[in-house]
Amino acid sequence: MFLAELQQEERKAFLELAALIAKIDGKISIFETSILIRYQKEMGLENYKLKGLAIDEILKVFKNERSKNIVLTELLQLIYSDGVFHNQESETIKFIKSYFGFDSSEYGSFKDWIVKIKELSVSKGRH
Repeated sequence: MFLAELQQEERKAFLELAALIAKIDGKISIFETSILIRYQKEMGLENYKLKGLAIDEILKVFKNERSKNIVLTELLQLIYSDGVFHNQESETIKFIKSYFGFDSSEYGSFKDWIVKIKELSVSKGRH
């Protein structure tokens, strides 16, 4: 949604992070795969080859507040794409949130917002 606003280095880092999150529960769902492909297209990185960077190497790329907000929002959307919020995903989001310096109320509003978007997209598909 907002990934085009990221700088080139941030886009690559985000793709690394999204792939890391998608496979954190041991498997990448079809929903997660389609979102990863959409991310690549949105950021113009269709031919990017993942390097498998460590999470702290990835997170240090994001320096400004807007980029951090975009990353957290998009990651929550990815996590909720398969309808399940796994413990490993929860722990990783908590780590990212802490690394970025977000407090729990900011995280709560992001999470609520993503859940509302998901509900809208599900109800839209029923009509």
